[in-house]
Amino acid sequence: MPTPLGERVREQRRKRGLTLEGLAERVGSSKSYMWEIENKEVVRPSAEKLAMIATALDTTVEYLLAGDGEKEEENAEDIAFFRKYKKMAAPEKERLRRILDALDDD
Repeated sequence: MPTPLGERVREQRRKRGLTLEGLAERVGSSKSYMWEIENKEVVRPSAEKLAMIATALDTTVEYLLAGDGEKEEENAEDIAFFRKYKKMAAPEKERLRRILDALDDD
């Protein structure tokens, strides 16, 4: 019997039209490991692996672990933004931080 984590991973994978093999490729794991996560009773992926699975499924670790509100569309936009931000050079990141500080109403 799969765990709630496994059920949510399977649900999100299917929702995105991914096969186990496709998800495994995105995560950098084997198809058999992804099958275990979806189907075994006791599964303990590392925090790093769980984050990779969440990213591959365009969802959050919180959702996969606890089902805390399925990610809304704006969360998808946030995730895409942060992916781009991580790839930016330091000067671009600093410029963006200054823009955000200028827009902050607090």
